[in-house]
Amino acid sequence: MDKVVASAAEAVADLPDGATVAVGGFGLCGIPSVLIEALLEAGTTDLQAVSNNCGVDEWGLGRLLYEKRLRRMISSYVGENKEFARQYLAGELEVELTPQGTLAERMRAGGSGIPAFFTATGVGTQVAEGGLPWRYDDAGGVLVASPPKEVRTFATAEGEKEFVMEEAIVADFALVRAWKGDRHGNLVYRDSARNFNPLAAMCGRVTIAEVEHLVEPGELDPNDVHTPGVYVQRVLALTPEQAADKQIEKRTVRPA
Repeated sequence: MDKVVASAAEAVADLPDGATVAVGGFGLCGIPSVLIEALLEAGTTDLQAVSNNCGVDEWGLGRLLYEKRLRRMISSYVGENKEFARQYLAGELEVELTPQGTLAERMRAGGSGIPAFFTATGVGTQVAEGGLPWRYDDAGGVLVASPPKEVRTFATAEGEKEFVMEEAIVADFALVRAWKGDRHGNLVYRDSARNFNPLAAMCGRVTIAEVEHLVEPGELDPNDVHTPGVYVQRVLALTPEQAADKQIEKRTVRPA
């Protein structure tokens, strides 16, 4: 039951080229930066990443992106990452932009054994009708576009409404970061760092968690556990220096 691994390199050693990897975090909050760095050092490439965004140019998934280790992103937000936008528009990266709530539910569904679900989000738009650019060519033309999705009508309290079918996401691996975790893989996230981490942990076939504070089994109140250990296969205990190394995506200060 002891799932603790000795190093980040050991934690990701069997993550192969071409894998689909779900990554927790929102912006730069709660991102598994140590595990991402280990993937960078391992030389792993041709990855499909599932994450709300792609970090920034010099941190988080942006580190893998800059080194051309990502072939495809399923995400909601380009945000502050200029390299992400450049690679997408230049046809160097395939991007499946997904409404944020839909992305969250696709990951949760994947972890719950639900193959697909219907949502009102995107009905009447290219999300449902297809045609969203997934990959451009080097001349700016659309090389790969999203396919049309099934739309069905259901009875609701407000009357009949249309809903679009979205498929669940199941990743080969998931990388998450927790505030506390025990040797059995039970995880607790702190404040807004909870974000996409529980969902990423659920949808990974092999979930690797880096934890800022490793505790012994029984020290976590079961009522406080956000991700049960059944979803987690490996736990990496961070050093105090690694735990403290957190970046700010955008800093705003008052005039002096």
